[in-house]
Amino acid sequence: MRLRNIPGAGEAIAACPYVIADYKTKQDHWNTVFEDQNPNTPLHIEVGMGKGQFLFEMARQHPDINYIGIERYTSVLLRAIQKINPEEPPKNLRFICMDAKELPEVFGKKEISRIYLNFSDPWPKDRHARRRLTSSDFLNRYDQILSADGTIEFKTDNRGLFDFSLEEIQNTEPWKITAYTFDLHHEADMCAGNVMTEYEEKFSSIGNPICKLIAQRK
Repeated sequence: MRLRNIPGAGEAIAACPYVIADYKTKQDHWNTVFEDQNPNTPLHIEVGMGKGQFLFEMARQHPDINYIGIERYTSVLLRAIQKINPEEPPKNLRFICMDAKELPEVFGKKEISRIYLNFSDPWPKDRHARRRLTSSDFLNRYDQILSADGTIEFKTDNRGLFDFSLEEIQNTEPWKITAYTFDLHHEADMCAGNVMTEYEEKFSSIGNPICKLIAQRK
């Protein structure tokens, strides 16, 4: 779901020091954009980050991990950067406004330790299946940037998209599913430490079960 276009969103994003404009120049050197520039610090990304609630909380809870939020739409990203507290700016969180198709051009091989996909657009029409962030096309992109033991974590309330994702991952080399649930909030092991997104709070509050899977290479 998209927000309506907000006039001036592009200008506000361009002026924000936490949004990386020259992102294609950072490949293999993303550690340099953070306060902690240790190249061994894990780097996690959320693809389709929405308004940013999930990443802000993850960055707060895990100061030893660097995070990048990726969002295609300026009006959505604007809502995220408006949450930045100028008195306590995020030390380990940055943002990029880009299409996820560009991922292999932006991140180096094995540069990413974890990819989060939260409540992605389901693209319900069959002819749009390749646009889904859990399609084989995107899984192949993730394979180019994830570390050898890297993981993908996917959450959605859309059962059709989740069923598609389970099958797509199982049928795409070199991936395997290591854990999954059709009702995250009633699965104690998988829900431990769960950080909710805005959509997750909304959907779970009206009784929608939340599905989650974790995938790794075989």
